[in-house]
Amino acid sequence: MNKYHLKIEYDGSNFVGWQYQKNGLSVQEILQKALSKFLKENIVIIGSGRTDSGVHAIEQSAHIETKKTIEKKKFLGGINHYLANQPISLLDITKKDKKFHARFSAKKRTYKYVIVNRISPLALNSNRAWHIRKKLNHKLMKKSLKFLKGTHDFSTFRAASCEAKSPIKTIKHVRLNKKKDTIEIIFTSKSFLQNQVRSMVGAIKYVGEKKWSLSLFKKKFKSKKRTNCAPPAPACGLYLQKVDYK
Repeated sequence: MNKYHLKIEYDGSNFVGWQYQKNGLSVQEILQKALSKFLKENIVIIGSGRTDSGVHAIEQSAHIETKKTIEKKKFLGGINHYLANQPISLLDITKKDKKFHARFSAKKRTYKYVIVNRISPLALNSNRAWHIRKKLNHKLMKKSLKFLKGTHDFSTFRAASCEAKSPIKTIKHVRLNKKKDTIEIIFTSKSFLQNQVRSMVGAIKYVGEKKWSLSLFKKKFKSKKRTNCAPPAPACGLYLQKVDYK
């Protein structure tokens, strides 16, 4: 069997998420059907991790095993033809050794959250950003990020249904970029808790609106209580940006 690493882009607006589910259409289901049909064998695709319903991917990472030897140019042209009616695109494919695993071999995952801060509605990006009309103080938001960097107990930002063994995570890099009315918040960690990024962004937004002071943000975070979290940011603004294996 040959093992291949895939890089995938998708708009998650109309999917129940990455993971195969009985209650709706998933990215994994679409890809498995297309790959199985194209390669003429039963293919199982393993992702680097789940993205929730409505979450997008600039570069999701996954792997497959197949009896066939794949020629990159022909494969990408063919499989993307099968996916032509879906908001999913295969960007790259690389042969890997048998030890490679899209999820367990990952060293870093980077997520980006996009906010458009303006009065006017979003004509082009209604399902691809969080539209916030009230003016945000991005300088205060940037200061709040300093509390999140490093190793902490992120229980405050953890979904009640999260199955992770520990709430302790290490955020290696975090930054906020602002260009005109667009604010991007970028987080890098080896892994994240369920709803962690969206919950952190929801709390950071409260700081930007001056509903919370920086000291109150820190207090809520350090309380380790989910009940002290602000409402999570909507899924539409969240993107899995990159998965690194080195």
